[in-house]
Amino acid sequence: MTPERLGLLWGLTVFAGAGARLLAVLTGFPGVVLLLLSGLLIGRSGLGLVEPLDLGQGLETIVGLLVSLVLFDGGLKLRLPGDTLKTTVLRISLIRLVFSLAAGLLAAHWLAGLGWSVAAVYSAIVLATGPTVVTPLVQQIRLAAPLGDVLEAEGLVLEPVGAVLALLLLELLLGDLHGLRELAIGLLARLGGGIGIGLLVGWLLSECLRRLKPNPSIGIRLQLTLGFLFLLYGTCEWLLPESGLPASVAAGVVVGRRPTTQANELDQLIRELAQLAITMLFPLLAADVSWGELSPLGWGGVTCVLVLMLVVRPVAVSLATIGLPLDLRQKLFLAWLAPRGIVTAAVASLFSIRLEQAGVLGAGRLQGLVFLTILMTVGLQGLTAQPIAKFLGLLATDEPKNEVLDKLDTASKSL
Repeated sequence: MTPERLGLLWGLTVFAGAGARLLAVLTGFPGVVLLLLSGLLIGRSGLGLVEPLDLGQGLETIVGLLVSLVLFDGGLKLRLPGDTLKTTVLRISLIRLVFSLAAGLLAAHWLAGLGWSVAAVYSAIVLATGPTVVTPLVQQIRLAAPLGDVLEAEGLVLEPVGAVLALLLLELLLGDLHGLRELAIGLLARLGGGIGIGLLVGWLLSECLRRLKPNPSIGIRLQLTLGFLFLLYGTCEWLLPESGLPASVAAGVVVGRRPTTQANELDQLIRELAQLAITMLFPLLAADVSWGELSPLGWGGVTCVLVLMLVVRPVAVSLATIGLPLDLRQKLFLAWLAPRGIVTAAVASLFSIRLEQAGVLGAGRLQGLVFLTILMTVGLQGLTAQPIAKFLGLLATDEPKNEVLDKLDTASKSL
């Protein structure tokens, strides 16, 4: 690909994303939905102006670095005050890890017609909700606490787990791993290794930021943070593939609790960069969607996704919230909102390439079903999130967030 063509690809992608953001501001339409539509417009399914595969092997690197920035930002903001929220997130994550993984496998095989091995990879890929989608939605609709915190934390916990598990299932399918024992060891090694390295690097970065002079340029702090983060991601991917994602979240959590000067200003800059990453990534990955990959799925694929949205998610949330002080309205909203995001799209695109190169049947159907899941969850849930939250009375009021959390913890202690 010529440098001129490459520059045009990025120019069109960023312009499409920025235009979608502007339209969202002017119309109040969900930004994530418009970002998705902008990618479809400029990509294979629309005008054919952007072809992500033209980036070659650089696509995986670029996507990985930008996703690490988004997850690092999520770790910075992750706040779960009180035992109730932590218990809620932990329960939802564990139950969805087991129940949703098994249910997704069965639905993809019986309804969408994927082979058992490919269906298992699909189920792992779509396991997690996407913080890259949930966070903008929560902010735009002004969702009342504590639901926004629970939804964002769920995505941050499960997204790295789903990506790592999907990679290991792919390696098992391709014969690089042998048996469930090696898969379990690989999962623990990548998650544990990534989190451990992330905690260490997060502490080192916090110490460096703390020891800087009281009034250095905020640009120096930002450059230092990005340098640590990208080196962390690159090192983890080199040592343990896919461990860079949990490492980024762990580092963000540690840095988010640092007692340094200018912390709020630095966090705001990181947040703006993370939003820019989303603006670039969503149209780029949506441009890879081809109607030719979606049409063979037929009503079986649509039914598969609807089962995940209307049956599997509500059952998992119902089981996870038994005994917790969440009322029916909050449980209903948690059961409905579960859009998939950038990491899901990125993993699907990269894995389908590996499957095609290995001659595995169903690679195109895998990518098609994953993107159908993204299109349906982002489209339907993104468009209905605010009306449903308003109908259920879950939009933020003038009551301070901390008072809401205090009431929730008081209720939990009375159980």
